[in-house]
Amino acid sequence: MIFGSPLTVRRPDFPYTVSTVLLALLLVTPVACASGSQLAQLMGLLAQRRSDKATFVEKTYIGIIEHPLISTGDLSYIAPDRLEKRTLTPKPELLALRGNVLTIKRPGKHQITVSLEGHPEVAAFIDSIRGTLAGNLSALKTYYALRLTGPMGDWQLVLTPKQRKLSHIFSHIRISGSHAYIRTIELEQHNGDHSVMVITQTGPGR
Repeated sequence: MIFGSPLTVRRPDFPYTVSTVLLALLLVTPVACASGSQLAQLMGLLAQRRSDKATFVEKTYIGIIEHPLISTGDLSYIAPDRLEKRTLTPKPELLALRGNVLTIKRPGKHQITVSLEGHPEVAAFIDSIRGTLAGNLSALKTYYALRLTGPMGDWQLVLTPKQRKLSHIFSHIRISGSHAYIRTIELEQHNGDHSVMVITQTGPGR
């Protein structure tokens, strides 16, 4: 399941955190990499889950701050392209993705709607999560080199951006899970900041 990232997009008068969801990945076969057949098997398992719900605890580590920023909330996914992250603490916020349109809602503030077509770097990150959730290997391979290790019961998938614009923002995304369930999403930014999202399933996927 679902989303995580401290990737910040700045628009006039509006810096917002794209902490989306959840999940998917790519193919290159370095020395310690699992075989292509294992990667295809994992993608097949993920693609079988047409919807999912979970809770999350996300810790964001920023170099100039001594302690991590912690947020909690709910995640949901409906195949093929609907993702939602509802932050409950420390401040309520709703990030809802429908196709290529991201909507941000915060109490007491105007709703903001953003087209991902104008933010290709953010779109690439979100496609990494959405592609993982959907088991869409071709989408992942468009932007990332993929490295899968471990058995199906305890796998780890590392996505390394191919494009220079993306690699200047983050060095890699690491997603771990068991069979068709995603347990953690880690994002390592180019500047050394990073985030870790721990995901707990709350509803039966289908």
